[in-house]
Amino acid sequence: MTTFILTVTCKSTRGIVAAISTYLAGKGCNIIDSSQFDDLDTGRFFIRISFISEEGVGRPALIEDFGPIAETFGMTWNIHNARDRMKVMLMVSRFGHCLNDLLYRWKIGALPIDIVGVVSNHFDYQKLVVNHDIPFHYIKVTKENKPQAEAQLLDVIRQTETELVVLARYMQVLSDRLCEEMSGRIINIHHSFLPSFKGANPYKQAYQRGVKLIGATAHYVTADLDEGPIIEQGTARITHAQSPDDYVSIGRDVESQVLARAIHAHIHHRTFINGNRTVVFPASPGSYASERMG
Repeated sequence: MTTFILTVTCKSTRGIVAAISTYLAGKGCNIIDSSQFDDLDTGRFFIRISFISEEGVGRPALIEDFGPIAETFGMTWNIHNARDRMKVMLMVSRFGHCLNDLLYRWKIGALPIDIVGVVSNHFDYQKLVVNHDIPFHYIKVTKENKPQAEAQLLDVIRQTETELVVLARYMQVLSDRLCEEMSGRIINIHHSFLPSFKGANPYKQAYQRGVKLIGATAHYVTADLDEGPIIEQGTARITHAQSPDDYVSIGRDVESQVLARAIHAHIHHRTFINGNRTVVFPASPGSYASERMG
């Protein structure tokens, strides 16, 4: 039996859940997990349903027949095959902790994605990437060639049919055009000191100020630098006895974990953009293992 995931966003009104449930039951489908949220501030409704097709109805037929219901409620929606792996492009500059962590999780099956390539503006991790049998794309970026470099990046994204771009400590700012074209499909990670500690050596600045909590934030990329809708965050407690190097080491660990959790939520269709915020449904205890293994 095939497991599918239905995601729906629409204006909140009566009858949505009833209509969906009735439709799935009529198609011989059994709901195995459901999460929903009604945002009273925006009047928007969000729902994610995992279901099994017990009578072998395929995705094309499910999509075609669901159309009239979606039109009635003005839904933005999709039905995903839970076994389909999302095509992901990783981007990195010279800090490799997030890249190494993601490659390890991918290799052991903890992050069920298809890594279609790694893009970098440096050669530091070329050997690492090639040794994982993943295509490595070097795209040099300077002030003078930035438009040409980004055009090259877009070509790679289109040719590989990339569905999600992950900035795994990629230190170049993307243009408004790229952010708009890939809206909701680019995830970035940064330390959580912004805007308090901008510029170079944020962890050193945090140490000098006696910060007791450091952390990281994963968010969708928008034209507003580091201000996109937040997907995931994490923190770690620091004591007076720890050095600036400890701050860096602990901070990198948190960054890696937070980025992995954000990607995991996105690839399993548990994230919904809600204006400047997100709705992120947690993995249920019974579904996490199957999600993790794809």
